[in-house]
Amino acid sequence: MCTSLLYSDAEARPYAGRTLELMVNIPYYLAWVPPGQTFQSEVEDHDPVDWTGKYGFLGVTAPTELPAPGHTVNARSLVLTEGLNTAGLSVSVLAFPLSGGASDPAERAISPLQATDLGPFLLSQCANTGEVNAAVEDQAITLTRLALVDNLPFPFHIAVHDKEGCSLVIEWYRGALTVHDNPVGVMTNGPEFNWHLTNLGNWTHLSNLDQSKATFNGHTVRQPDSGIATATLPSSNTSVGRFIKSVYYTNFARKESDPDQALLTLSRIMNNFDRPKDITTDLPEPGEPTYHGTDAPTPGQISSEYTCWTTLTDLSRGLCMIRDYSAHNYSVFALDELSSEDKVKVLPLGQLPALGGDATGTLASAAAP
Repeated sequence: MCTSLLYSDAEARPYAGRTLELMVNIPYYLAWVPPGQTFQSEVEDHDPVDWTGKYGFLGVTAPTELPAPGHTVNARSLVLTEGLNTAGLSVSVLAFPLSGGASDPAERAISPLQATDLGPFLLSQCANTGEVNAAVEDQAITLTRLALVDNLPFPFHIAVHDKEGCSLVIEWYRGALTVHDNPVGVMTNGPEFNWHLTNLGNWTHLSNLDQSKATFNGHTVRQPDSGIATATLPSSNTSVGRFIKSVYYTNFARKESDPDQALLTLSRIMNNFDRPKDITTDLPEPGEPTYHGTDAPTPGQISSEYTCWTTLTDLSRGLCMIRDYSAHNYSVFALDELSSEDKVKVLPLGQLPALGGDATGTLASAAAP
């Protein structure tokens, strides 16, 4: 359903790639939130959590509920799914249906934060993964129930990268919150993160070196082509398969010296996780969570996950590139240019041109919500 990975160039500068797959179309919005913005997170029967943002950030967001026909979305109801701040910190929210069973926030004296507000909280307050770790340790969090996902309690986990090349995974599993250091910079979906790291030990044979010649009983054979090194890579789109492929591609892809070439390499890597509609199809199973969207399948109807959008992020230079399912190329946003905007700006993702290009000005000129 989602893939997040970190690629580094020859100078150890980090670049984050991310895809989001769903079987429905949700009206996504790009949002610029300037520094100095005030926030409030409310949990019933508790005092609200109030804070003021230190950093501006660009986010890909979705509404908590589908807007009624003919009505525009309320900017305050948007939930962050992907974001980059001006300090070079990125946050990716990925599906993780095993997250349920949150502990009662009343067990802690501090007022709890809704999990849906954690992304904006971290992006507006933190400059690196060390600060994220401390913030999550200090702040009580309750798992928000989401109407778009059958009212389930925040069925997601969060991947965090910073411009020093460090990564974390924030995960709720069987009621326990854990913040994992992520040494491989990769995250997909279930099972839990530690399971993926353990499973990686089953793939020590992987290498990018083609073994194109062998001898059997004195008979020598040769490959007619290159590429045999990838023969044992997982071929499926499962979260387990994508985790292994992500580690392989980020480890072996050429480490470019030029940042623009590094972004191009990252785009080639992410092409391996781009899924067209109907490549795999599913009949819904009883008890499986349903995502509600504008083209959601009816009960019993075959559905198909597809790549709704892909992002490429240059954490060092503050560049974010995004391409949705209907676009050919990436639209580019420069955070240093957006930083001159002192008001929240919101732009429907579907309004970006299919041929991509610099879209910083398009977002900057969008009406404030």
